[in-house]
Amino acid sequence: MDYTNIKEKMNKSINVYNEKLSEVRAGRANPAILNKVKIDYYGTPTPINQVAGVSVPEARLIVIQPWDVSVLKEIEKAILASDIGINPNNDGKVIRLAFPELTEERRKDLVKDIKKMAEDAKISIRAIRRDGIEEAKAEEKQGNMTEDELKQAENEIQKLTDKSVEEIDKILADKEKEVMSV
Repeated sequence: MDYTNIKEKMNKSINVYNEKLSEVRAGRANPAILNKVKIDYYGTPTPINQVAGVSVPEARLIVIQPWDVSVLKEIEKAILASDIGINPNNDGKVIRLAFPELTEERRKDLVKDIKKMAEDAKISIRAIRRDGIEEAKAEEKQGNMTEDELKQAENEIQKLTDKSVEEIDKILADKEKEVMSV
């Protein structure tokens, strides 16, 4: 049985989890939180980083400098409408997003959210395991695989699952430490 498909799917789940974590506001300025914010640019929903330079000059400040000053108001509106929870400061040329210090309570809430995302990723990986084992059982029923090969396939799929869950736990621990120590 070929395990590359199962491994790819599990890696994709881990990558999705990593992407979601990059959008979590952990007290430091991270341009990734703007990834989902789009502006109406000549009738087309466009990500901010395609119409402006986004930089992080300080640890808790993002500066957005549009290439076309006429979209400044659109960018400001889009940020206010998004759920990132930061008020933009517009000086007519650039928009500054200042990240406040995180309170202890907010940090604990963030850790809860991060743990929930980790659990969702683990559930996704377990679903992939289940599908892989069902596929192996179907192969055995069709006579393409012996009972011993089925047991071996189940063990191999379980090893892949354990490795993926372990990786998610490690990523979670690193992010939790980052959030609590900012």
